[in-house]
Amino acid sequence: MNLDNLENILGQIGGIVWGPYLLIPLLLGTGLYLTLRLGGIQLLQLGAALRLGLLKRKDDDAEGDISQFQALTTAMAATVGTGNIVGVATAIGVGGPGALFWMWVTAILGMASKYSEAFLAVRFRTTDEVGEKNGGPQYYLERGIPGIFGKVLALSFAVFAVCACFGIGNMTQGNSIASNLQSSFAIPHWITGAVLAALTLVVLVGGIKSIGKVTAGLVPVMIVFYVLGALYILLVNITAVPAAFAQIFAQAFTGTSAVGGFLGSTIMIAVRYGVARGIFSNESGMGSAAIAAASAQTTHPVRQGLVSMTQTFIDTIIVVSCTGLVIITTGVWKEVDATGQQISASIMTGQAFSHGLPGHWGHWIVTIGLVMFAYSTILGWAYYGERNVERLLGHRAVMPFRVLFSLVVYFGCTMQLGVVWNFSDVMNGLMAIPNLIGLLILSGLIARETRHYLKHDPKLEANRAQIEAFMAGEPGWEEWKASERAR
Repeated sequence: MNLDNLENILGQIGGIVWGPYLLIPLLLGTGLYLTLRLGGIQLLQLGAALRLGLLKRKDDDAEGDISQFQALTTAMAATVGTGNIVGVATAIGVGGPGALFWMWVTAILGMASKYSEAFLAVRFRTTDEVGEKNGGPQYYLERGIPGIFGKVLALSFAVFAVCACFGIGNMTQGNSIASNLQSSFAIPHWITGAVLAALTLVVLVGGIKSIGKVTAGLVPVMIVFYVLGALYILLVNITAVPAAFAQIFAQAFTGTSAVGGFLGSTIMIAVRYGVARGIFSNESGMGSAAIAAASAQTTHPVRQGLVSMTQTFIDTIIVVSCTGLVIITTGVWKEVDATGQQISASIMTGQAFSHGLPGHWGHWIVTIGLVMFAYSTILGWAYYGERNVERLLGHRAVMPFRVLFSLVVYFGCTMQLGVVWNFSDVMNGLMAIPNLIGLLILSGLIARETRHYLKHDPKLEANRAQIEAFMAGEPGWEEWKASERAR
């Protein structure tokens, strides 16, 4: 079988997985169901969650490996990547401006899913043989769902996550970095690959504490850097912003015909690409970010669940919206190349920033932003991969995985990746399926324990002693505390 045939087959499988009868209704349905069961927690508790995660940043005297802020930035490092630049352009290029609306819907509903999976990751986390916290769907699906079914879900997630980490979290990101550096600064792909592989290995050898320190410094800088550039363009084009919003809302329900008949966009295409690229961008429901949440120093699972929930808000409602509005207000999504076809999604965002900023600033901002976004994604997904490798093969396999993962970065920078992109789409979808099933099954536990905690600490201001007092005697609390003490 040649690569073209394999790429086509994977594309067909991806179309089924991300089609209207499987993952899209499962993602949106799970998010809506959890939103209702949790009483709209993502809206009512957003302010308190942002304050805890971004301002306070940590729970004092709490079990865990890294601060809540570092756990948040590690998860954001993995999610704020090429999806925020290329993924948004793909969604709008194929689905029209209406696709951005469905990315917003996916994010708002996905915040409930993100809260739930992060809550479960801390609630059912374990401590490994070297004293580090382990958690995520590969653990909570088995520990929370009794019997063989929970075990099958957990192992399925672990296998798909390891496969996905080499695609979405490695080769595709490295290739995007190398391509943009070659285009902007004429740096050969092999040089980028060698440097990137070495930097990755240096950070990974230090484990989650090293990753947490790097992402805590890198993620805020890269987001502010990129968002400020986008906001400048939107201010310059402020008169076009109301029309852009009108297009987004109108075409979300009517669809639009893309330039030159390119694929032809209907409402279903807008929904599909909005949801698919939304989940590619913020990963809500995939279960991946829960792995980082499990390492957080937190005094209660609810608190870290709420902090982790803000990741989706920042990723999609802020960063993705900035990208989408810049593309729409500058009109780049309607531009064509010399053949009359719509310009490639890979350059669409760069073109939009170049139109909106003077000189070469726009192109440089997108290139530098993409490099930082993609490199941070590599670090975050390396951690996700190693936690699942440990779940499958034990701690002895972690260091060989780190070395292999770093080497694969080099090959990602120097290869053509059509097959890998389609493979990544399939693996992302297959990861999400067992996790979403688990969230639905465990939704009663999530809702019950969340209600009890927020009844006593709605503003997330309680200290450890106060939490101990109002949680005393609760079955879930005692079970979690016993697990926290276990070695």
